[in-house]
Amino acid sequence: MTVTSDAPAVVPPRVENLDAPLDTFVRRHIGPSDAEITAMLGVVGYDSLDALIDATVPAAIRSKKPLAIGPPRGEHELLAALKKVAEKNKVYRSFIGQGYSDTITPPVIQRNIFENPGWYTQYTPYQAEISQGRLEALLNFQTMIGDLTALPLASSSLLDEGTAAAEAMAMCMGVHEGARKVFFVDDRCHPQTIAVVRTRAWSMGVDCRVVPISSAHVDIGSDVAGVLVQYPTTDGAILDYEELAGNIHNVGALLVVAADLLALTLIRPPGEFGADIAVGSAQRFGVPLGFGGPHAGFMATKTEYARKMPGRLVGISKDAHGNPALRLTLQTREQHIRRERATSNICTAQVLLAIMASMYAVYHGPEGLKQIAERVRSLTSHLKQILTWFGADVDDAPHFDTVKFLLPGGGAARESFINAMQRDGRNVRQYDDGALGIAFDELSTPADTTTVILALESAGCTANDVQAPPASELPDKFRRQSAYLQHPVFNTHHTETEMLRYIKTLEARDLSLCDSMIPLGSCTMKLNATSEMLPVTWPQFSRMHPFAPADQWRGYAALFKQLEKWLANITGFAATWLQPNAGSQGEYAGLLMIRAYHASRGSKRDVCLIPTSAHGTNPASAVIAGFKVVAVACDAAGNIDLVDLRAKAEQHKNDLAALMITYPSTHGVFEEGVRNACSIVHAAGGQVYMDGANMNAQVGLTSPGAIGADVCHLNLHKTFCIPHGGGGPGMGPICMAKHLAAFIPKASVGSSADGLTGGVSASEDAADQPNRSTHQPDFAVSAAYYGSASILPISYVYIALMGSEGLKKATQVAILNANYMARRLEGHYPILYRGKNGTCAHEFIVDCRAFEKSAGVKVEDIAKRLMDYGFHAPTMSWPVAGTLMVEPTESESQPELDRFVDAMVRIREEIAAIESGALDRADNPLKGAPHTVAAVTADEWPHKYGRQQAAFPAPWVRQHKFWPAVGRVDNVFGDRNLQCTCPSVADLAEE
Repeated sequence: MTVTSDAPAVVPPRVENLDAPLDTFVRRHIGPSDAEITAMLGVVGYDSLDALIDATVPAAIRSKKPLAIGPPRGEHELLAALKKVAEKNKVYRSFIGQGYSDTITPPVIQRNIFENPGWYTQYTPYQAEISQGRLEALLNFQTMIGDLTALPLASSSLLDEGTAAAEAMAMCMGVHEGARKVFFVDDRCHPQTIAVVRTRAWSMGVDCRVVPISSAHVDIGSDVAGVLVQYPTTDGAILDYEELAGNIHNVGALLVVAADLLALTLIRPPGEFGADIAVGSAQRFGVPLGFGGPHAGFMATKTEYARKMPGRLVGISKDAHGNPALRLTLQTREQHIRRERATSNICTAQVLLAIMASMYAVYHGPEGLKQIAERVRSLTSHLKQILTWFGADVDDAPHFDTVKFLLPGGGAARESFINAMQRDGRNVRQYDDGALGIAFDELSTPADTTTVILALESAGCTANDVQAPPASELPDKFRRQSAYLQHPVFNTHHTETEMLRYIKTLEARDLSLCDSMIPLGSCTMKLNATSEMLPVTWPQFSRMHPFAPADQWRGYAALFKQLEKWLANITGFAATWLQPNAGSQGEYAGLLMIRAYHASRGSKRDVCLIPTSAHGTNPASAVIAGFKVVAVACDAAGNIDLVDLRAKAEQHKNDLAALMITYPSTHGVFEEGVRNACSIVHAAGGQVYMDGANMNAQVGLTSPGAIGADVCHLNLHKTFCIPHGGGGPGMGPICMAKHLAAFIPKASVGSSADGLTGGVSASEDAADQPNRSTHQPDFAVSAAYYGSASILPISYVYIALMGSEGLKKATQVAILNANYMARRLEGHYPILYRGKNGTCAHEFIVDCRAFEKSAGVKVEDIAKRLMDYGFHAPTMSWPVAGTLMVEPTESESQPELDRFVDAMVRIREEIAAIESGALDRADNPLKGAPHTVAAVTADEWPHKYGRQQAAFPAPWVRQHKFWPAVGRVDNVFGDRNLQCTCPSVADLAEE
C-alpha cells in the first residue's frame, strides 16, 4: 500500500565549503599568526599591513592589478595533481651517456642527507665554527677529487661540468695574465661542454677553436693559453694524451682534461700524464640524473695555481685552543672584495650534491668504487664483442663505459635499432654523423646486453659465423697503478650503522634552520617546506636523462611551461628562461641577452654602470659578459646618486649598454628614484638589468617590469624556497621584457624544447623586433638546457600552494618582520638607512662600527657571540663594513624574532659592561666566543668572566643548547698554511 503525504521531502541542510582544502599552506609558511601580526604592527606604528606597505613601497611603482597565480591550494591536493603531471614523463633506461649516468643513491644517503632538512637548510659555511660538519664532508670531496685526478688542489665543487670547463678556460687566460687569447677544444668533448665553453669564449673575447685535437701532432701556437680534451672522449675512447701534454707545455700552454671520475678508478689519472687542470662532474657518484641537475661539477689543479682557481676551497686551520678547524679559504667572498677583478663571478657551489658524492665514496670506499667501475667496463667490453659480432663498425680504442658504432644496413637499420631499444624501455645516443652510442652505468646488467642483441636482430643485423673477438683488456699504459682514497674516512664507514652514525655526527656540528632562524640579509633563509621537497626524489623527475627524447618528458614540459608563466607574471615581464643554475649565472645570462640585443642593432655598446652598493657578483658578471664596468656613487642615504648616474650616462651615452641595480637596494630601502634611474639609462640607449636577490620584498606589491627594468634574474633558492643546501644548489632563471624575448636561445644540444614548453616565445612576442644578429650565437650558460631541472618542482609547489594572495601576504609579512625587529633594536644599536617614512624593506642594517673604539669589540665578535645564544650571525660587513644586515623572512614567528632581538640586546649589555669597565676589554665573553663544551667543562677556566655567562647567556639556551664544534677559527693561519685535503695516513700516524 502506498502512503501519500502533503509534507515536503526531507532535505539535508546545506554545508558550505565542504570541498575547500583543510591543509591550506599559507598559514603554515607564514610564521606570525594574525594576533602576532596585529601586535607587531602596533610596535611598528601601523594599524594594518596595507598601511605599512603604503608607507614603505613608493606608490609610483606599486602594481595596479593582483598576481594571476590563482587561489591557494591544499598540500595533499596539489601533490596529487603534480603526481599526475609527473606521470606524463616516461622514465626509460637511458644509455645516452654524454656525461650523465644513472646511479644508485644509497638509501642511507638519500634519507639522511638528500631528504634531511638538517643538511639542506644550512647556509654557506661563512661562519665556520657552526659549519664544521659540512666543511668536513666538503674536505672529503676535495680529497676524493684530488686523489682520483692525481692533482693536489681541488675546489669544493662548481655548478656542472660545462661550467667547470668554461671556468678552466678563464683560468688558463688568467694564468697568462690575458696575454694569450686562443683556446683549443677537442671536437670529441661532450657537445654541451663545447657549447658552454664557446659561450664564455664569445663573451670574453677569446678565440675558441673546436678542432680534432686528440693527437699529439696538432699545431699549437704560442698564442694558445690552454687546450681542453675529454677523457674518455664523448664517443667512449680512452686516448693517450701524454705526448700531447708535452707539446702543449713546450709552448707554455696548459692542458685541461675533462675526466670521468668512475673511470679514474681504473685508468691513469690526468695528473700523472701532464694535465694542469682537471674538470668534470661527480654526478655518477650517487647523485640522481634529475634531467640535468643539480650536480656537483669539480675542478682540480696544481698548488701553484691556487690563487687563480675559481670557486670555493675548504682548508684546515686551527681554532683558538690550537685544535684543527676547517674553514673556507683564499677565495671566500672574493667577488665582494675584488669585484670586477675577481677570477670568477660564481660565488656559490653545489654543496649538497658534493656532500652526497663524497658520502658515496665514503660508503663504498676505494674497493667498492673499483668493483662498480670494473663491472661497467666488463659489460662495455662484452657489448663491444656483441656489436663486432653483428658486423657493426666499432673503433679499436679501449673503452670504459661508452661504445660508438655504425650499423650495417644504413639509416633503415639505425631507425629499427633505435625503435626496438625504445620499445624495450631503453634510449641510445644518436650522433650527428649517423652513428649510435650505448653507455653503461652502475645499474647496467647482462640483461641489457641481451636487449642489444634482440634489437640488432630486429634491425636486420646478423651475427657472423666467425667467433667473436675476446673481451679486450685495458692496455697497461692506460691502467691506473697509483693508490687512491687511502684516508681512513674512505675505509671505515662501510656498514649502514657506521655510515648513519658518521652522517649524524657531522650533521650535529652544523647549525641549520632546524635549530633557529638564520637572519642573513640578502640571503632569504625562509621555510623550505616538506611538501615542496617531496617531488624532487620522485623517480619521474629524478631519473630523467637531460637528453632523453622530447616525448618522454612531457610532464617536465608542462611544469616548465606553467612555472615560466608564473615567474613572468610575478616579475611583470613577457618571458622566462629557466636554464641558469645559479644567481651568478642568471646575471651572466641576462647580460648576454642585453649584449645580443645591442649587437642585433649593429651596436658595440660595452659600458655597464653599477652602483657602488651592488652585489659583488654584479661587476664580476659584467666583466665575463664582455662589459667595461663604470661605478656609480650612492648618496648619504644609501640610494643611487641620480646626479652621478645622469653624468655617467651622458659621459658614456654612445657606449652605454646597461645599468645593473638591485631593488630594494642592497641597503634595504625602496629607493624613491628608481624609475628615474631607469629612465636616465633608457634615454641614453641602455638597458636596465635588475638583480633579483631582493624579490622577496617585491612579489605581489611591485615588479621589475613595473619599475622599468628590462631583464632580471630570480634567485629561486631565496624568494622561491629552493633550499640553500649548505651553499648550493641554487637556481637563477631570467625573466625579460618583450623586446629581449627574441634572444632566448634554443636548445643547441640534446632534445629540442620547441613545441613542448614555453610561456611566451620569441616568435610570438617579439615579431616586431629585428632578426637575431649573426653576432649572437645560441648561447648556453649551463650544461643542461633546463639547468638544475629536478629542483624546479620546489618553486612550482611553493607558488601553487601560496596562490596570488598568499604570495602577496608573504611579502607584506617579510617587510613587517624586518620593521618590527628594527624598531625593537633601534634603542640599542644605530640602524642605517631608512625610507622616507622611516621604514625599511625586508632587511635592515645594524651599525656596529662605534664599538671598536668604545669597547674594542669588532663586528666579528658580535657574530661569534651570537653562536653562544644559538643563532647564526646576520650578513657581516656587507654592504657596509662593520655592520650586520638582518633579514628575518616571513617564515619566522614573533617569539623567534623576539629571541634574536633579545640576544642582540643582551650582547649590547655585555658591550656596555666592557665600556664601563665591568668586563675586561681583552678578556670578555665576546672576545672568547664562541664557547665550546670542551672549553666550558675543562678543569681550568682561564677567563675573568664565568662559565655560566659564557655558555648559557639566555634562558632559552638552557632548554636547547647548540654547541659550536670548535672555538674561534684562526683565518690567517689557514691562509698561510694551505692544506685542502684530508691529512695523509703518514700525518695521522705521526699525530
